[in-house]
Amino acid sequence: MDGSIEARPLLREVSAPATTPKARKRRVLWPWLLASMTVVSAFAFIVVWQRIGKPITQSFEIALVTKGDVVRQVTATGTVNPELTIIVGSYVSGPITEIRCDYNTVVKAGQVCATIDPRPYQTTVNQDSANLSVANAQMSKDKANLDYAQLNYERSRRLIEPQAVSQDTVDIAKNLAEQAEAQVALDQAVIEQRKAELAAAQINLDYTNIRSPVNGVVVSRNVSQGQTVAASFQTPTLFLIATDLTRMQVDTNISESDIGAIREGEPVTFSVDAFPARAFEGKVKQVRQSPQTVQNIVTFDAVVGVDNADLALKPGMTASLSIVTDHQTSVLRVPNQALRFQPREGSIPSTTPYPADMKAAHVWVQRSGVLTLVPVRTGISDQSFTAIEAGDLSVGDKVIVGQSTSSNSSALSRLLRL
Repeated sequence: MDGSIEARPLLREVSAPATTPKARKRRVLWPWLLASMTVVSAFAFIVVWQRIGKPITQSFEIALVTKGDVVRQVTATGTVNPELTIIVGSYVSGPITEIRCDYNTVVKAGQVCATIDPRPYQTTVNQDSANLSVANAQMSKDKANLDYAQLNYERSRRLIEPQAVSQDTVDIAKNLAEQAEAQVALDQAVIEQRKAELAAAQINLDYTNIRSPVNGVVVSRNVSQGQTVAASFQTPTLFLIATDLTRMQVDTNISESDIGAIREGEPVTFSVDAFPARAFEGKVKQVRQSPQTVQNIVTFDAVVGVDNADLALKPGMTASLSIVTDHQTSVLRVPNQALRFQPREGSIPSTTPYPADMKAAHVWVQRSGVLTLVPVRTGISDQSFTAIEAGDLSVGDKVIVGQSTSSNSSALSRLLRL
């Protein structure tokens, strides 16, 4: 009995302690978590493997062959100007005493627009007029002297016959008559000189009135009352007068690559910033032969005539022009992208025939789900379409204009990021 009592404590010491409920739960959950992660990984691997195994699919953008107009145009910018602008300057110098014309003033030919102080020029006219009077008086005096010299010569010539006078007296009388006649001729030349001087002075006096040389409208005034103009070396510009604002022109520069297609009489449409929704029309009036070179770029001037009956266009406006150089109506046409399309390597079956010269014009056509290369001969082109002059095409054919690739090769990377 004593031995049994001593063995019990030993058994309690070696026995394990009892487990808690939380510990039992953790032991149950860990195997399930490991099993779930294994299943998810296997599923993801299978999905990625299937997607990677799928081939890359090709898709093409198509457009239809149509029939319509093709308009070839040359675009440029220019400046609106009057057809004829007259620069009114001053021939004489002096202070401006009066201004009679301003901006937008309608003037007639010969109308006075400004006046320069005329007093210095009037003084010159008066002086030259006086000199002419002196010359006329001198001529009257010399004519009287001529009459007397001729009369004396005739008297001496009659008296020589009865030998009442000597031959020397007759010769002296003749010489005096000839001198008097020469003096009258000299006086006549002096009078002509004085008349010319007076006329020049009168012209300068008339130039003090600045007149409009044409009928038109004043578009610029560069002088004010009281301002002194000097015309010694260069004629100063006082006014700019446009002859007719109902007829305007657009001066534009055409690049040398496009100038060969520009011809006189070709229709032109253009717009200005003041009227963005309005299309103005005109015609090429002149293609000038003078080239202009700016930073190694050669351009040529083209003048476009425009009717401006409503006076909507103002001098100096900037115009954006489209010059029609060729126009074909109701022609077979394809989009420009179709002529530039080239399929990616490997996207077209190897059995598809390729031309020997890939630079030759051609399009790819989709017929019954099969791509076919069709050589063509092109005509004129505009910004959207190109005319087809020859080729196995008809209205409604589907031409390829682009290509896109759809692939699932990135599925693995996307899933791995997850």
